[in-house]
Amino acid sequence: MGKAAERLNIDFVVSTGDNFYDNGLEGVDDPAFEDSFTKIYTAEGLQKQWYSILGNHDYRGDVEAQLSPILSMIDARWLCRRSFHVNTEMADFFFVDTTPFVDKYFTDFEHSYDWHGVFPRSKYLADALETLESGLRESTRKWKIVVGHHAIRSAGYHGETQELIQHILPILKANNVDFYMNGHDHCLEHISSLDSPIQYLTSGGGSKAWRGDTNYEHYHHGMKFFYDGQGFMSVELTSTEAQIMFYNVYGDVLHKWKTIKEFHSTV
Repeated sequence: MGKAAERLNIDFVVSTGDNFYDNGLEGVDDPAFEDSFTKIYTAEGLQKQWYSILGNHDYRGDVEAQLSPILSMIDARWLCRRSFHVNTEMADFFFVDTTPFVDKYFTDFEHSYDWHGVFPRSKYLADALETLESGLRESTRKWKIVVGHHAIRSAGYHGETQELIQHILPILKANNVDFYMNGHDHCLEHISSLDSPIQYLTSGGGSKAWRGDTNYEHYHHGMKFFYDGQGFMSVELTSTEAQIMFYNVYGDVLHKWKTIKEFHSTV
């Protein structure tokens, strides 16, 4: 990953959540932060800004610790928020905190979740949806990219997230989103939407891969690529072109996809 990052001269890194297994961080002084982040991603090409979102495993720990600016003082690359917007020259990235949308976590009594800042849940979800919709509607960037931890479309072990299909997908379709990127499923995959331009990109191959539980048949011709193993992906954008590449842990390219987009200005 470090070698690929250096070769591509990346601008930043996106982490799709579940940043610290199995139960997030215990606090801002938890050594897991440096052991699992600072001391792992040491390659020169990865010394860029990291934009991270929370996964369901992060919610099992101290959520405020991951959001704390104290961690950015320990490692300046770290930035983690619940939902936020990153405006780049070519694209608008909208990061969405998807865990509070998923009903089952609120009835999971085998694990403890840190819901501070989420209740009242209905207001939290309504605010997140309103922020996403207004941000996408007002975006003037050439590419619109939404990032969440949970999948909307996936042939992996966890599969589709019905709550996101119900609440978030209509917003993505209505606002011409180009890519939805997620983690959660421990695999790499690319699914093309058959009813919109949206490309669904799963990059969850950081650990616990090789599950061997897939559902290809559900997607028919929409499935462009699936890899039930560890790896990562890259996104390269120009004013008219986007190129997606998936890699194994050795940096070998497993899948490459390119699209050209025409933009028409109005006077």
